[in-house]
Amino acid sequence: MPRILSGLSLFFVVASLPAAEPARVRVVRDKNGIDFTAGDALVTRYVIADDIAKPYLWPLNAPGNVAVTRGWPMQKGLAQETTDHVHQKSAWFCHGDVIPEGLELKERSADKHVKGVDFWSETRGHGRIVCVEVADEKSDGSKASVVTRNEWRAPDGTKIMDERRVITVRNFGDSRLIALDIDLHASVCPITFGDTKEGSMGVRVSDEFRLTGPKSDGVVTSADGTIAKAPAKENLPMWGRRADWHDYSGTTDGKMVGIALFDHPKNPYRSAWHTRAYGLMAANPFGRTVAAFPDTKSETDLVRMAKGDHLKLRYALLVHTGGAKEAKVAERFAAFAEE
Repeated sequence: MPRILSGLSLFFVVASLPAAEPARVRVVRDKNGIDFTAGDALVTRYVIADDIAKPYLWPLNAPGNVAVTRGWPMQKGLAQETTDHVHQKSAWFCHGDVIPEGLELKERSADKHVKGVDFWSETRGHGRIVCVEVADEKSDGSKASVVTRNEWRAPDGTKIMDERRVITVRNFGDSRLIALDIDLHASVCPITFGDTKEGSMGVRVSDEFRLTGPKSDGVVTSADGTIAKAPAKENLPMWGRRADWHDYSGTTDGKMVGIALFDHPKNPYRSAWHTRAYGLMAANPFGRTVAAFPDTKSETDLVRMAKGDHLKLRYALLVHTGGAKEAKVAERFAAFAEE
């Protein structure tokens, strides 16, 4: 006679089963980009095509294949689509005023406030960050990484700075971590990072949960506990403040998801946050008086690199299901901070 398990016995049997291992992360490359997959699911694509202003990560998918960043202008016709700020493509790293000291610029930015090269916007006279090499691809279980090399170029194509950038993707099952290890090298001339709010590690979240969306339930959470909810105006209480991380969460495609941006505590210059209700979330380590960030506006010392110097920065994106609390964003940051 077959043995029938009671409800309590069945509970203990299920509870004792080992948790499933997160799906393996793999790297697939082509001439225009690098795909990171977890099992059969696309986590993100690192776009490096020849005709773009700078490399960017798009799409960025939470588990369940739910996009957490804006699709426009790469993809059009999405729900509640906005078409502002064409330069804010999903997720990227750059800065809005990079000054090559002693190097004559043959072409200037259309923005009269920019003293050097504008890598943030895509208006007339902007610079370009060009990926010139992809190497050292590694995959180890639920983690994979790729080493890339970039040239930061003035509008006329002249190189002003080199960069080594490592993209690492980890799959935790209920979330994915995309880390960027950035090594800026003043190989050509001394470099000064201009005082502007337009920088630097940026994300443009899904239009469906931006705080100004007509049907949004979006929430922005700062590491210090400050919260802003939809509907909201642009002057968010965490704007221009220093914090370890910000998280933008809400419902898209009927599912609660989010994306957190981490500023590693060992970065030599900690970021103030250029986070807006319309969907921008950016960590800026270079803004000072002109940027008018409340936590840095009294500071006048710009970040400078002598010729030959390196500046190393580390950021990460946590793409997750649920809100910031359910996704344990604070705990994930604590683990990232120990690395």
